Amino acid sequence: MSLPEGLLLLTAGFFAGLVGFVTGLASLVSYPALLAVGLPPVAANVTNTVALVGVGAGALANSGRDVFSYHRRRLVVWAICSIVGGLIGAVILLVAPADSFAAIVPFLVALAALALLLQPRIRALSRGGDAPRAFAVTLLAVSVYGGYFGAGAGVMFLAAMLLFTSESIVLASIMKSFLLGLSNLVAAIYFAISGPVHWLPALVMGAGALVGGYAGPPVVRRVPADLLRWTIAAAGFGLAIWLWISR
Repeated sequence: MSLPEGLLLLTAGFFAGLVGFVTGLASLVSYPALLAVGLPPVAANVTNTVALVGVGAGALANSGRDVFSYHRRRLVVWAICSIVGGLIGAVILLVAPADSFAAIVPFLVALAALALLLQPRIRALSRGGDAPRAFAVTLLAVSVYGGYFGAGAGVMFLAAMLLFTSESIVLASIMKSFLLGLSNLVAAIYFAISGPVHWLPALVMGAGALVGGYAGPPVVRRVPADLLRWTIAAAGFGLAIWLWISR
């Protein structure tokens, strides 16, 4: 890896960390950067998963109080769902055809983005009630996808948490980083043992992602909730179009 390539990965890691925390679209920045330095698609995907562990670690360092003061029973159940889902997704990536999810994922991302736009109306119709079990099931499915590829998983998570719980988008963003970080971590561990990880690019990008993830929580707390929701939804629609075109 040359110096320019290293600087590219470090910079991409930082913006992936920041963008990933704020919008849940880290892979939209980091994955193309790994392809740009010459990694083949599966190796880039695996290396990307390992590098993005830094996003969750950096964010947790700056938002741990919010995470660990949350409802303990829910947190434990949801953490288990994230871990199990991430491991399942990682196994699927290494044993299933590379285009397994290619046809359906753009529609899932677009649906999640639409749900974000309609979230206030949907929450009002549901009278703001909590459905933690429904969220747990959805989280398991999202974590499977997160362990498999992950582009748009954050948008799906935010849509689900805002629809099935009464939490604010700021807390939902913090919980997204933690819970999807767990699924990403367990997938990364599995890839470290079984997958074609390129360690130098992973470490360089991971260092940038750590700093970007740490910078994320203060940014989210300062952005108006409606603006944040519309921005994430718009980015989600853009990602869905890109995923459809690039199939």
